[in-house]
Amino acid sequence: MRANTTQDKPVLGILLMLGFCMLAPMGDAIAKLLGEVMPTGQLLLVRFAVQAAVLVPLVIATRRPWQIRGRLLRLTAIRTGLHIIGIGAMFTALRYLPLADAIAIAFVMPFIMLLLGKYVLGEEVGYRRLAACVVGFIGTLLVIQPSFAEVGLPALWPLVVAVVFALFMLVTRQLAKDTDPVALQAVSGVMATVFLLPLLLIGDAVGIPDLAFALPDPALIWLLLAIGLLGTLAHLLMTWSLRYAPSATLAPMQYLEIPFATVIGWLVFRDLPNGMAALGICITVTSGLYIILRERATARALARGTPA
Repeated sequence: MRANTTQDKPVLGILLMLGFCMLAPMGDAIAKLLGEVMPTGQLLLVRFAVQAAVLVPLVIATRRPWQIRGRLLRLTAIRTGLHIIGIGAMFTALRYLPLADAIAIAFVMPFIMLLLGKYVLGEEVGYRRLAACVVGFIGTLLVIQPSFAEVGLPALWPLVVAVVFALFMLVTRQLAKDTDPVALQAVSGVMATVFLLPLLLIGDAVGIPDLAFALPDPALIWLLLAIGLLGTLAHLLMTWSLRYAPSATLAPMQYLEIPFATVIGWLVFRDLPNGMAALGICITVTSGLYIILRERATARALARGTPA
């Protein structure tokens, strides 16, 4: 539960979430630009190394508890591995797909989380929310179809992103009550860097293209740093937004990432979703918002002791 001093600042929470919705697709756009000239593994290494470099000093300066042991350490390692895979899958997807399409397809994640909650965690999920999952997935297929016709199987990479990040969120739920979110991100950044650095050294030695080292053009170094900074700051803004507004208020706003991605994609790459993809995005967003509203109605009903 948030302290009373933060409960009365929903506008600040909304503004922080808006910042996330703007910064996240900006980072993805830079990754799409750099993905054409740099290996995916090197982009990942810089992304997490910058996260560690920014957050470790912050954790030390603010004296946050960040020693993680036992079960929490194992869960943090699993979460870090999922984070690496999820971002790597998104960076790979952006090589082939327009920015808005890739992000819109990845927004099938709330539906996957709902199904995992039902069939893995045993959570109660009504038939209306399951029906919304089916409709939302149909919308996602409409977004995928034009890209699949053009680039083939790589159009499915955002679905990998959605599945991996759904698992990532489930693990994060297990950690959230017992860890400081900023410290968790700092530890995760260190873990990822320690894992990726030798992996890239081995990949470069055996000649794996996506795990090779490439000396970047000096003009691209600022863009490389920007990927890490934008990703780290976006995640912090999302975390901080939850201090000032309830998740039920902020969850619908996350879908604003799609129109922001559409605008950024047009400004940078002159890409716009075609008619079928735009229809699919609308269906996916509508279904996702319906699920969020049903979750809120169910929570209120349980609080009153009445069926939803």
